[in-house]
Order: sequence, then structure tokens, then C-alpha cells
Amino acid sequence: MPRKLLTTLATAGLVLTGGCNWYYNTLPSPDDLMHVVPWFDHMIVQPSVHPYQFADVPRDTPEGTVPVTGGERDWGTGNPMMLQYAFDTLVADRLANPTDKAATLARGDTLYHRFCSVCHGPAGDPAAATVGPRLGALSLLTPRARAFKDGYLYSMIRYGRGVMPRYGDKVRPLDRWAIVNYVRTLQAAPADTGRAGGTH
Repeated sequence: MPRKLLTTLATAGLVLTGGCNWYYNTLPSPDDLMHVVPWFDHMIVQPSVHPYQFADVPRDTPEGTVPVTGGERDWGTGNPMMLQYAFDTLVADRLANPTDKAATLARGDTLYHRFCSVCHGPAGDPAAATVGPRLGALSLLTPRARAFKDGYLYSMIRYGRGVMPRYGDKVRPLDRWAIVNYVRTLQAAPADTGRAGGTH
């Protein structure tokens, strides 16, 4: 075999055997391309994609247990898919809002529009919502809704009821209070004289 051909084959062999390292270590990963597209980048960082990737994400405690690490105990009762209380209203009524309302409004605004406005509308009126009218979502602007205590609204966010799903596995406790505080700002507007919406 001519020396030149042997040298060429040896060089090609080195390139081929080293090509794997070049492919994996030098070429960009296809996963990196998702960061180029803003929509994918947004989806990667939003909390609803992987809600359990952080240790501080709320989890319901197993029945019959008591959280010993400061977690929130479970007071849910009943079937949240039925039009009945899905939590003990006495407990809900005793829940005190521990937050500084003014300091949480910006956060509450963001979370309300992320989780709530699709059914309850951007300003609390389900008639202006995307799916609210189809589901019979409750208007947050009626006298009945304005009379709900903060603890009741907090519990409703955590457990849901009727057509409203539970958000306790998606929204942290302080964030639930931020939503409650933001709803109160919506309710500070003039009373709703239109339809009352569904029932919670």
C-alpha cells in the first residue's frame, strides 16, 4: 500500500473517531435553538410547565398527616367538582390576610391575568372573558362576590369548586393572597349592574 494512501486513511480514521467529540462538544444543541424563539423561551420559564421543579411549590399534605416543616395544612372537604363547599367555610372565614396589600398588587395583577382572567375577565366580569360565558363563571363584581371574606377567596383559589378548578398546586400561598388583594382592587370599582354570572 502506498505511503500516501496509508497516511490519508490514517488521517481519515482520526477525523472520524474524533468526530463524535466534535459533534457533541462543538455543534450547538438543538435544545439551544428554543431560546432563539421567544415563545419557546417564555414557555420554558413559566411556572405552569414544571410546577414541581422547586421545593417550595405547595403540595397538599397526605390525609391524616401533619406538616412538620411549616407547610400549609389541608382543610379541604367535600367534592370540588360538585356545587358544594370544597372546604370548611369556618376555617376559610378565620383565615387572616397576612400580606401588605399595596406591596402585592403588581404580583397579584400578573397572577390574576395568568390564571384567572380567562374565566373571570380582565376586570372581573366574565362576559368579557375568553371562556367565562361558556362556563358560567362567577362575576367578581357582584355584591355577593364583594362580600366574600379574604379567607374564602383564598380557599377558593386553593381548592376550587364547581366549574372552577383548584389552583393550590400551581399558585403558592403568598401568591394566592396577592390574587385576593388584586381582586379587591377590581371590586373597588363601581358595582356591577349586569349579569351575575354563575355560582360559586
